[in-house]
Amino acid sequence: MTDIHEKPGGPITVDSSRDSEELTNEVHLNEKRLLFKIDTHVLPILCVLYFLAFLDRINIGNAVVFGLEEDLGMDPKSNQFNTALTIFFVPYVLLEIPSNIFLKKLRPHIWLAGCMFLFGILTIAQGLVKSYSGLLATRFFIGVAESGMFPGCFYLIGMWYKRSDALRRYTYFFNSTTLAGAFGGLIAYGTGHMQGMRGYGAWRWLFIIEGSVTCVVAIVAWFIISDFPEQARWLNEEEQQWVKKRLMADHGDDSVERSIGFRDVVEVLKDYKIFLGALMYFSFLVPAYGYAYFSPTIIESYGYSPLQTQLHSVPPLAMAFFVSLGIAFVSDRVRHRYLFVLFNLLVAIAGIAILLTEHHNTKLEYGALFLVVFGPYCGMPVALCWFTMNLGGHRRRAIGTALQLGFGEIAGIVSTFLFLSKDAPYFHTGYSVAIFFFTLASFWSTCYFLACWSQNRKRDQLIAQDSAEARMAGEGDLDISYRYML
Repeated sequence: MTDIHEKPGGPITVDSSRDSEELTNEVHLNEKRLLFKIDTHVLPILCVLYFLAFLDRINIGNAVVFGLEEDLGMDPKSNQFNTALTIFFVPYVLLEIPSNIFLKKLRPHIWLAGCMFLFGILTIAQGLVKSYSGLLATRFFIGVAESGMFPGCFYLIGMWYKRSDALRRYTYFFNSTTLAGAFGGLIAYGTGHMQGMRGYGAWRWLFIIEGSVTCVVAIVAWFIISDFPEQARWLNEEEQQWVKKRLMADHGDDSVERSIGFRDVVEVLKDYKIFLGALMYFSFLVPAYGYAYFSPTIIESYGYSPLQTQLHSVPPLAMAFFVSLGIAFVSDRVRHRYLFVLFNLLVAIAGIAILLTEHHNTKLEYGALFLVVFGPYCGMPVALCWFTMNLGGHRRRAIGTALQLGFGEIAGIVSTFLFLSKDAPYFHTGYSVAIFFFTLASFWSTCYFLACWSQNRKRDQLIAQDSAEARMAGEGDLDISYRYML
């Protein structure tokens, strides 16, 4: 079995077949203990950070149930609320790639904590607005501040773990959104009892309290967010060496010190698989945001009171939290992604089909929501991890992840107009679009699977033939020895 070596005419590369046990023996470390140490330093704060980011993003869906539109003089029969949702995504989409470049230059703890503090302040301001125009302004700048959160956290996690270890960690992180949806309903239920306190409506207290908590956590996060493995002060020299070798063996040699320029962005964009990953995420995200923003409105249409609506929004997401953890564990054990993505999409399609056809049995309709959440909250983490961890090296992963997430967030613009008040209570347009995009996600996932399978097969053939191309080195996942996870 080969070691780290210099390829003729190329940079240093690593045989990806080297396993972690061999590396562990070299430096005499307890792998499980060190992985646990990494987990406890890296994951908890990022999960809390994204929990609050997603909560501050979607709490407007709970706020509208408490009279936000009436208090700000908005016309419930118009599309003003949908426009307020949409304006968030304009800067969010445009700034994700620049954000990951800044994160790499400034270091993660500075960039992520700074963004977090800013959107906390803006969320408080959202609770103090006096007009519809003020709501639009705060939503826009919350989009600016939050644009660095998801791609930055996703990129950072990917630089700490091997592909075979990653999905469980990504699922813990992604479940922050599931918990945000679930706890958002519980928090909204609590603030519902604050209606009229100090002259503020319940929806204002919702924004003010959640924004204040975000600011406090952001200050703490500055001191405890971990940077890249090469910069982590809580690892000793021997541990850093182990982590570095382990990651090089899995996704290539690309140092954090190497800067990212415009030419790097262009080079990454030449890979068609990047666009397949972006289209896959986009297709998932249209119905995902539809559910995140409008599930309180949908549940309220079943005849529940505002407080009952908030409570009934919790169980489907609580179920998704535990199911997604089980799926992640099994997928990591078998080292396969595609079939798990497809299974969750098919379950979600079945749920949407029930909502499209059943309009008189509210218990069945509510039960169908438990199936719908399989798509965005159980399948999407697998798809995101699959794509992200198939990108090797700092630069390709930073750019590729930001492009996928940035392009995918265009879905937010589409999804905010799916469930219009004029379509209540049956929402045929929203459900029809959702089932279409879940089907489209199945198609793009299949295309990505075939692309990775084809690349792996081609590289096997080149190495077997010992061709000149097989001896040429490439960066990260472009190296001939690299094999994509399927």
